[in-house]
Parts: sequence; C-alpha cells; structure tokens
Amino acid sequence: KWMKFQRDFENFKTACIPWEMKIKEIESHFGSSVASYFIFLRWMYGINMILFGLTFGLVMVPEALMGKPYGSLPRKTVPRAEEASAMNFATLWDFSGFAQYSVLFYGYYNNQRTIGWLKFRMPLSYFLVGVGTIGYSFMIVIRTMARNANEEGGGDDTSFNFSWKMFTSWDYLIGNPETADNKFASITTSFKEAIVEEQESRKEENIHLTRFLRVLANFLALCTLAGSGYLIFFVVRRSQKFALEGLENYGWWERNEVNMVMSLLGMFCPTLFDVISSLENYHPRIALRWQLGRIFALFLGNLYTFIIALMDEINLKASYLLPFIIFNMYLGKDEDFQTLEEEKIVKYNMTIWEASLYNGTIPENSTAPPIQVDPADVPRGPCWETMVGQEFVRLTVSDTMTTYITILIGDFLRAVFVRFFNYCWCWDLEYGFPSYSEFDISGNVLGLIFNQGMIWMGSFYAPCLPAINVFRLHTSMYLQCWAVMCCNVPQERVFKASRSNNFYMAMLLFILFLSTLPAVYTIVSIPPSFDCGPFSGKTRMFEVIAETLEHDFPSWFGKVFGYASNPGLILPFILLMVLSIYYLNATSKSYKEANLELKKKLQSVRNRGLLI
Repeated sequence: KWMKFQRDFENFKTACIPWEMKIKEIESHFGSSVASYFIFLRWMYGINMILFGLTFGLVMVPEALMGKPYGSLPRKTVPRAEEASAMNFATLWDFSGFAQYSVLFYGYYNNQRTIGWLKFRMPLSYFLVGVGTIGYSFMIVIRTMARNANEEGGGDDTSFNFSWKMFTSWDYLIGNPETADNKFASITTSFKEAIVEEQESRKEENIHLTRFLRVLANFLALCTLAGSGYLIFFVVRRSQKFALEGLENYGWWERNEVNMVMSLLGMFCPTLFDVISSLENYHPRIALRWQLGRIFALFLGNLYTFIIALMDEINLKASYLLPFIIFNMYLGKDEDFQTLEEEKIVKYNMTIWEASLYNGTIPENSTAPPIQVDPADVPRGPCWETMVGQEFVRLTVSDTMTTYITILIGDFLRAVFVRFFNYCWCWDLEYGFPSYSEFDISGNVLGLIFNQGMIWMGSFYAPCLPAINVFRLHTSMYLQCWAVMCCNVPQERVFKASRSNNFYMAMLLFILFLSTLPAVYTIVSIPPSFDCGPFSGKTRMFEVIAETLEHDFPSWFGKVFGYASNPGLILPFILLMVLSIYYLNATSKSYKEANLELKKKLQSVRNRGLLI
C-alpha cells in the first residue's frame, strides 16, 4: 500500500505539471524535437506569468484602486474631440479612445509621489518594476542555460543502445489502454531517432564535395539575406516618394507595399533556406540550428534595414513618429531635439490658452479665484511613451491573429482538403502535392522569441503587454497542440533533440539584450513627456531614485549610494566580474576535458573486460 501510495503521488505530481500529458503525447508521436518546442513554450508561459504578476500587482492594481479616478486630470480623460468615437469598436480595437486613457498605457499614470491611504510610491514602483522585469529575465535565462549545460554531463547512452531499448523500454505498470498506445508510439519513435543517429555516425561522405556544397549554400543564403535587405530599403524609399506625391494618387498595392513585401519575404525566404540546407547534408539537428540562425538573421536584418531606411522620413516629420525615433537613438542618431521643440510649442500654446481664459491677459494677482475647466477641454502635449506602447500592443495583437489564421488555413484547411479530396483526385494528395504539412519547428520557435522581444521592449510603455502575452501563450498551447495532433504528420527523418534547449535560450538571450538597449537608453537619456506618465516634470526618468533617497532615507544613505554608483567604483567591479567569468569558463573547460578523458579510459577498461 505504501508503494502504491508513492506511485500514485508521483503520478499526481506529474499531472500537476501544466500540459505535461499533452507534451508527452506529442513526443510519443512526433519525437523529442517537436516536443522541445512545446517545452520551450511552457517555459515562456511561466516567465510571462511572473512578469504579469509584477506589472499587474505593483503597477496596474495600485493605480486603479488608489490613484485619481478617470476624468480627474487631463491625462486621465479622453479629449473632447475624441469623445464621440471613444467607445467605437474600431477605436478600441486600435487601442485608442478609452483604452488609451486607462491603466493599460504609460500616459494614464499620475506623477504624484505617493497615492492612496497606503502612501504607495507609484513612480518609484513603476520604475523598479520596469527595471526588475529586465533583471529577472536576464537572471532566469542565464540560470536556465547554466542548468541545461550541467545536464549535458551525463554518461554515455550510445553503448548497446538498441539492446537497452528492446529489453527495458516497456513499463509493465501501465494499465490504461490509451497510455499503452502512447508508450508504444513513444518506443517506436525512439527507435526511429536511434536509427537516424546511428546512420549519421556511420555515414561516409566525400569531404571535398561536402565542403564545396556547404560553402555554396552559405553563399546563396548570404545573397538571399542581402537581397531581402536591399529590397526592403528600395521599397521604403519608394513609399517615401509616394507619400510626398500623395498616397491618394496611387492604388492599394502602392499604399501597402512595404508591409506586403516584408510579409512575403518572411513567408518565402524560410522555404528557400530549407531548399538551400538540403545541399549541406548536415545531421537533422545541426540543420535545424542552421535554419534557425538564418531565419533569425533574416528577421533581424529586415527589421533594422527597415528602421535605417526610415531615418530620412523621420527627419522630415514631427515627433508623432517617436516609436521609430527611439530606435534611431538606439542606432546612435540623436533625434531628441524634435521632441523638445514640439513640447516647447505645445507649452507656448497652453500658455496662450490659459491667458485667453482671463480675457486675453495673464493675471499678476495670485489671489484671483481659479477658473474651473473640464479636463476634456484642456490642451495637452504629445505623450510619445503611450504612442510607443500602442504600437507594440498592436504588433503583438496582429502577430497573434496572423499565427491563429495561419494555423487554421495553412494546417487545418489543408489537412481537410487532402483527407476528403484524396479519393477523387488525379494523383495521391497524401504522398504528392500538397500532402499533410509537417510542424515547422524553426518558424514557430523564432515567432515565440521575436514576440517575447516585443514584450520586453514595450512593457515599460504598456504595462498590459505581459497580460496579453500570457493570454496568447495560453491559447497557443491548446491550439497548436490540437493542430499538431490533428493536422500535421511526423517529419520524414525523426531525430532526437539535444538534451537542452540552450540553442533556443542563446537566441532568446540575444533578443533580450537587443530589446533591453532601447528601453535602458530611454530611461537614461531621453526626457519624459512633460504632462503624462509617472515621470512627468523630471528631466530624466531615473531621477525618481534620487528623489526617493532624498525624501525617504537618511542623508548618510544617499551619500553611500552616491559613492557606490560612482563610475570609478563600478568600472573596476565590472572588470573583476569579467576576469572571474573568464577564469570560471577556463576552469569548466579543463574539467570537461578531464571528464572526457576519464570516460575514454572507462570505455577501454570495459571493452578489455568484455574481450576477456
């Protein structure tokens, strides 16, 4: 009874892991390579749950419960000119109207140092949550990579591999027919993976021909990347020409040429890379990594080519294009003067408007009674932080809709067509064209990574982004699990995934780094909007730390903090950290080499014993 209780308790713990049984079922039919994507998606879901808890519990809820209500300030009120359409579905779907003037975006938050009866420090909390989410993300990604690297140091599992699988794979405690079917499929898939591994280890190849084909494949991939970048640069320049001449003089294609070209490149270039990779004759696992790297370079290169090509257009426009100005600053272009000049004009106009309330003159008598004006009628300046947040939210929502539509059309309708029209068609649709689709591991992984990069980059301006991403990942898990089991077929060569997802994690860490730089630059170098957001009235956003130290801590603590933040102390500390990392890396390499030598000795002793 005690052993049965222990076994049932282990089963209960496994059942408590989110989607564990679904992932096991997918792994049994499609192999560990497809299952690794869903494990990665579940891990991303856990990370976003933590980010959602931080932003929702420490930013959105305190402002909604203890902050000033809607309509009390201009920043919390829809302007009079927008009130008529503020509740329209099209307006809300565009995250404007009442959605824009809510806790979903940066501009709604007040710059009061404390709010509510708890004296909650909202600007400080907003700043620390924004910095904390970045720090937590770095910590958890690096920690996961370190743990996966430690798991790679296991014993040799290739000796007598088929014998072990043949005689020890079955679990004789299985009593459920469905579980038995899954276990049978899992053992079959594991044999296929082992056969592929054995074939790759024994494969003989012409080394000179292989090197030539791999060089040719990389040359073709580089030409494809360069051509896509030039095409986007050319199309953006054409769109600027169309904009100057008036878009009303052109048709639908000219008005949407940039978006369509970028979408078509993202659709067809991965297929071209897949054809190119067939020349290289790599192991399927290595071929997957090359495919991921090339699509990653394609997406990243197209994005930054698009941003660089927009620089000329940004120089001609006002700060209503500030979402792109942030990226320009990230790339080293100083566009700060546009914002400052426009804010000066807005402040001057507000001064004239205030003067008009007093019959055209600004009163010098400070005892004059204040004039009551509805907040909806008060003119306001540009809130570029909210504009940036809206852009990221729209991108996230449109990306989610595109993913769902692609699954329903590209996988489900294709499978339905093949299944029901195969009997009355001229050729075999299942084994010919179009056939059932395979699960696109590289495209789905990169979609997850780039979407998470948008969340990291935009959550400082739109605290609602982690909540939207949690909903997206939650629904994606169920929809993609259903699509894989119902609409996809296993790959022709089922291969074993590596023991860790460190290649995914390395790309995620790189995207995290690229996503962090614009946000950090914004916090450190760009003045916040003067009449919206928790940092309005300050020269820089990070000044909230100095304000807190001045008002809430003793003077000696502020001096200690000032000494600790001195560059003369920080730079030697960073240098010491770099040297420590270098030393630990060299030590780990020596340990790894020693482990390999010891493993070889153990294998030779075992083989000698078998011969005796």
